[in-house]
Amino acid sequence: MNASNAPHVPVMLDEVLDYLAPAAARPGALAVDATLGAGGHTEALLTAHPGLTVIGVDRDPAALELASKRLADFGDRFIPARAVYDAIPEVLGDNGFDGADALLFDLGVSSMQLDQADRGFAYSQDARLDMRMNPDDALTAEIVVNTYQPGDLVRILREYGEEKFATRVVRAIVDARARAPITSSSALADLVRDAIPAAARRTGGNPAKRTFQALRIEVNGELETWERALPAALDRLTPGGRVVVMSYHSLEDRITKQELARRASSSSPAGLPVDLPGTEPTFRLLTKKAQQPTQTELDRNPRAAPARLRAAERIAPSTGPGGAP
Repeated sequence: MNASNAPHVPVMLDEVLDYLAPAAARPGALAVDATLGAGGHTEALLTAHPGLTVIGVDRDPAALELASKRLADFGDRFIPARAVYDAIPEVLGDNGFDGADALLFDLGVSSMQLDQADRGFAYSQDARLDMRMNPDDALTAEIVVNTYQPGDLVRILREYGEEKFATRVVRAIVDARARAPITSSSALADLVRDAIPAAARRTGGNPAKRTFQALRIEVNGELETWERALPAALDRLTPGGRVVVMSYHSLEDRITKQELARRASSSSPAGLPVDLPGTEPTFRLLTKKAQQPTQTELDRNPRAAPARLRAAERIAPSTGPGGAP
């Protein structure tokens, strides 16, 4: 069995099922798996809740095709939708729904994309520098590496890759591309490795991983999309509905933490005995801090290591004193 056909292990599956269960078990419940990938989380949800329907959203047509085959036995309980996850409201409307009872976001690149060498996501496999989650998009990693100004490349590597040697890496990239375009993932990985001091290469895994992460985030506009997607999706969650978000980057997790905390807090002026109408918290946090994979899971699935899970529940509007009319 080659890597692209190997079974993909859903990250933190038990935790996802536990947090979403009260909402997914409702009669006629609807869930949105906003990052469908190979469909592992959706398969588990549909199996656990016979009355549940799941809309599986992905921008990658290869992922949709693979997941649709995997989930064919569930019939019309699975609805595939090709879209980016900031279009959840439109996806719901296009399929005749006003809202969802459960939302799942498993951010970042999927195992399937990493394992397809020709997609250019992996620094451990040689391929064209692509990294597009949607192959119809125009921007590729090759374009970023070969045409972006040095200052922009340094910013991307620092912000998105948290690469402390960003200036050295970019200097190596600029020198190399002046001689010939950088077109392959292995060529870029070699450049990065050689640019990073030997002492820093001894720990932390492949030294190219931070640069590749940064380029992937830039190519796919992941952080800007997430800033739009989370508020829009939360607005469509039904009262009592639940959301689970798994992030793999500190900036993604920060956006998630801040948005959920904002909605879980009152916006009434401090000191009032009750919340003013319309200022009550609209969400309840189910995780006080980001939850991480267990050691048991890491032993089984090392790729889960960066995962940080947060969950919340939408609160039904209050009708008591100080509540909504």
